[in-house]
Amino acid sequence: MPRKLKCRRVCTIPQNRVFLPQQPSAETVLITMEELETVRLCDLERLEQDDAATSMNISRATFQRVLYGAREKIADALCSGKTIRIGGGNYELAQRPCGCRGRCRNCRFGGGKEAEKSNE
Repeated sequence: MPRKLKCRRVCTIPQNRVFLPQQPSAETVLITMEELETVRLCDLERLEQDDAATSMNISRATFQRVLYGAREKIADALCSGKTIRIGGGNYELAQRPCGCRGRCRNCRFGGGKEAEKSNE
């Protein structure tokens, strides 16, 4: 019997969840919320995979597997002109900051530009 899936902790939900190419095809790629969070933490926020995995409450190996799957889907959509939809998955919204120490640009806990302005 397979083990029960753990909810993956996600810091924020994006406002835009559909991205259309200039000349869209009929195909759509679905990126789950946890896949988007792995890309955000690793590629946008530049966290190490160990730190990012800890903030999502998953192992580093699981984080890496989800990240590589997300990158493959994004590359397929960009190279093939497919629509990207974001949604679904097995996740929970974080009840506390993601551990970014105020560096996140998209953190719903007050990180990013607003926090930088208040520190000046």
